[in-house]
Amino acid sequence: MFFSKSESSPHYVSRTDPLDLLSSYSRHGFELDGDTWPSVEHYYQGMKFKPGELRNAIRDADHPAKAQKLAANNKKHIRNDWKKVKDTIMTRAIYIKCRTHLEAANALLATKDRKIVENSQFDYFWGCGRDGRGHNTYGRILMAVRNRLIEEMFGTDQP
Repeated sequence: MFFSKSESSPHYVSRTDPLDLLSSYSRHGFELDGDTWPSVEHYYQGMKFKPGELRNAIRDADHPAKAQKLAANNKKHIRNDWKKVKDTIMTRAIYIKCRTHLEAANALLATKDRKIVENSQFDYFWGCGRDGRGHNTYGRILMAVRNRLIEEMFGTDQP
């Protein structure tokens, strides 16, 4: 039996699970903007700040959660345009991660046309929130990157 898009169940991810290939915490390093980043989370947190010691310390943190905490402890130094560019920063990082690591791209493509939901009960921006009414920005970005990868593989006329 085949299911239509509306009947297929969502694919749930956790942005903070380092074992989930689609997570921003997964240890899939990549080069972007002149540096090598150990994870999407390191890059995202580092790009909140101008090049320098703080960005380097975030990049060198031994765990994505430590990179996130270091950024949170320095909120007063976040770049002025951050709210405008943060979605683009996350999208670029996920895309480059997938272009660098075939297993991450394959995991994303394996979700096929299913809705991807970042299953955070506490995050209403990146996740779905406790009541499911969150923005699910992380899931939306993953689906956009998936669509771009499909377009690159097959052109605009998808199979």
